[in-house]
Amino acid sequence: MATQDTQATADPLFSSSNFPRYDKDEEIFASFLREHTILTLASARNDDSDDDDVLMEPTADGVSHGMVRNPCYLPLLQRIKDRHYLEDKVGTFIIEIPLSELIAWDSVKGGDLAERATNNANRYQEVFAKVIDEALKGMEESPNANIHRQRDTIDVLAEQRIAQQQASQQARAEQQQQQQDGGGGILNDQAQINNAANSADISGATEEFPPDLMRRYEIRILPVGRRGVCFPFTNQWISKHNSPYNNSNMGLSLRDIRSRSMGKIVAVRGMIVRTSDVKPFCAVATYYCDACGCEVYQVIANQREFMPQRSCPSEECRTRRGGGDTLHLQTRGSKFVKFQELKIQELPSQVPIGHVPRSMSVYCRGELTRMATPGDVVTIDGIFLPRKLAESGFAAIKAGLISTTYLESQNIIVHKKSYDESLLDSLSDEESAKLDAEIMTIATGEDPVGKLSSSLAPEIFGHEDIKRALLLQLVGGCTRSLPDGLKIRGDINVCLMGDPGVAKSQLLKHVASIAPRGVYTTGKGSSGVGLTAAVTKDTTTGEMALEGGALVLADRGICCIDEFDKMDESDRTAIHEVMEQQTVSIAKAGIVATLNARAAVLAAANPLYSRYNRHKSLSENVNLPNSLLSRFDLLFLVLDIADVDRDTALARHVTLVHQNEGVEETNNKDKQQPTDASDNAADDGDDDEGGENADKPLAPRVLREYIARARKHQPVVPQDVAPYVVEAYVTLRMQDRPGAKKTTVGGDQTVMTARQLLSILRLSQALARLRFSDYVAREDVDEAIRLTHMSKASLEDEGGDNGGRKRGRGEDATSRIFNILRDYATVQNSTSVALKTCEAMVLRKGFTAQQLQTCLEEYQALDIIQVNSARTQVFFVEG
Repeated sequence: MATQDTQATADPLFSSSNFPRYDKDEEIFASFLREHTILTLASARNDDSDDDDVLMEPTADGVSHGMVRNPCYLPLLQRIKDRHYLEDKVGTFIIEIPLSELIAWDSVKGGDLAERATNNANRYQEVFAKVIDEALKGMEESPNANIHRQRDTIDVLAEQRIAQQQASQQARAEQQQQQQDGGGGILNDQAQINNAANSADISGATEEFPPDLMRRYEIRILPVGRRGVCFPFTNQWISKHNSPYNNSNMGLSLRDIRSRSMGKIVAVRGMIVRTSDVKPFCAVATYYCDACGCEVYQVIANQREFMPQRSCPSEECRTRRGGGDTLHLQTRGSKFVKFQELKIQELPSQVPIGHVPRSMSVYCRGELTRMATPGDVVTIDGIFLPRKLAESGFAAIKAGLISTTYLESQNIIVHKKSYDESLLDSLSDEESAKLDAEIMTIATGEDPVGKLSSSLAPEIFGHEDIKRALLLQLVGGCTRSLPDGLKIRGDINVCLMGDPGVAKSQLLKHVASIAPRGVYTTGKGSSGVGLTAAVTKDTTTGEMALEGGALVLADRGICCIDEFDKMDESDRTAIHEVMEQQTVSIAKAGIVATLNARAAVLAAANPLYSRYNRHKSLSENVNLPNSLLSRFDLLFLVLDIADVDRDTALARHVTLVHQNEGVEETNNKDKQQPTDASDNAADDGDDDEGGENADKPLAPRVLREYIARARKHQPVVPQDVAPYVVEAYVTLRMQDRPGAKKTTVGGDQTVMTARQLLSILRLSQALARLRFSDYVAREDVDEAIRLTHMSKASLEDEGGDNGGRKRGRGEDATSRIFNILRDYATVQNSTSVALKTCEAMVLRKGFTAQQLQTCLEEYQALDIIQVNSARTQVFFVEG
């Protein structure tokens, strides 16, 4: 009785129902191939279908016309049978098996099969391939199959192999018949035992024709929630309301994959940092025997190394004495597939602070090769598998039982570059409508540029012009490709220079976090090859491979380089080509290549002698050559000058931020508590947005979405604005002529060149993009010139800060504006000046329209000037 109880208790644990029944799963999958249908558009219906009675089904939107149910896999299998290749996939077919389609076909049987395939994907790939092979054998070719069929080398070899196998089988049958007629005996029995032992010793080599040798298709198992992208799923109609797919939110970090995921399908999101060359990978090795003339096949199942066979497994060679090595590898008769190894690394947003980014090898085969390049952000669906460090030799003995892991790729999704990826795809309808309304409110507001720039690093006090420049850098200009192949860059490069402790590094950190492809690095911690590209030894083939650096990984993004002046001269010269040509040219170790590095550079540099010395030139303060400084569109000098009013406002802002743990309540308190510094704010060239700063800063996701939509516009310079740009450039150029008065010692770094003209155009295009406009307006050019002048004026100002004040002269902004207008009227020998001319002159000098308005109001109250009622002319009162 005890024995029966024990057996009854153990039966549920070791019951066959707890183990997969592959024969049952094959039947379920065969039914799935025959019965499954998908909803497609009537216009995209397969031409090979002969069914005229199409069932029209209503959709979730209530529209029933134009939607039909078509077989999913039968048309594709018929194409494989007829060898009717698609236009974009000549030479191979791709059969995608989304597990969500299995669940949609049958939630019970299909759901169980999908779960088992997810947990043991490598085994079920062979199960599905076996079912597909049987289905193809049972299908007949279509009448017009000869039109598409083309005989190739595989067909000729297959016919010869089948004929040879039939002949060998017939010879074996005759030999067995002779043995039966002649009787067994001890010698024959011993010979059969020896043959069986020899056959068992030979592993992997067989005379049977392997099915993988004739397969002209690739099987890809997609995880639950992933939609197929190849035929027939290209024509599939998916409802937005009850879709079983969620492509955008899938993808784990590498540190979220544990040992429990071994053998399962996982989705990993990361950045490609290295790619190897595409090499042929031997899938089936074919040998020819010199002694008996038979062909022997060896299937290599995802092995990095294999031992070639030496002994023939045929009965004739096994019974023959003194056989030796009679097998020779036939390269033409073997099957090779394309193979490429990728190295995926965690995204910067996925790495915890203080941790090192993790990486993993990804194996790509067939049509999955050449889909990703270094710097691409991808989501890879693959099978998580272990791999020995070495298959044989001393390396295997040294490694012992230690194994590494890799990802056998099944699907690769290369995400859209930079800001082009919109948030609306991952939001509900209500959230999308709310986001649209918020963005349109900003775009149609009074000062959208000021509102957006104040939302950049709101915890940092001041630096309004610098924040405007960083906003324009995030938006960027338009990259032009001329018919002769010449490209004009649209990315804006900005350099921040000045004393320590003025939040330069914080601004760089914030911009790197806002930009979708932002890379932050330091000058001392980066070498030349670390910024551009490095030539490394490929662990797979032992050859040299190219690995992209920080600038290549930041392609179509922003590369923030802190401590720019601490870089070695040899390393700093490596980025000259990147900043202007936006490419990285490599000629090392026999590799000659050109990589894309279309990245905007945001650099921060400190003075050479701890603090900026105003009695020395810029090159003497900042150890940077003129050739490199001229490649920056904007150069801002940020000085730490003691000022009672500004220091009080800064201290109050910092203490309120720490007190309230945010800037929202801080801005409200600043709005309610005016200080004596309000009069001084009118004099400061940076404090023209006091009302805007009192508003609540925008959320980072709203800022990203606004920039993403702004970058979709490609503004051009209209004919009426082009002469205005030319005139402004010539005016600024004349100010830098050799006979002009200089305000600094050695101001050769700030000379107006043709590069600054292109900078003005790029800044104007970025401002037009922020207005969601396809044309550049005069206001955009004026603001671009103002920012250019402010960046230059901060360098030329002996006693000023980034706001443009000149304390050495003892003049405020209002007095300087009045002097500009009076000097112009004196030169013109006139008592009136057009208000448009006043605005143009003042904006070019780095002042704002608000400061001009303040000047006119103050001097009009003193009866020194008068403005007509139409506000078109400014008259000077003769005293």
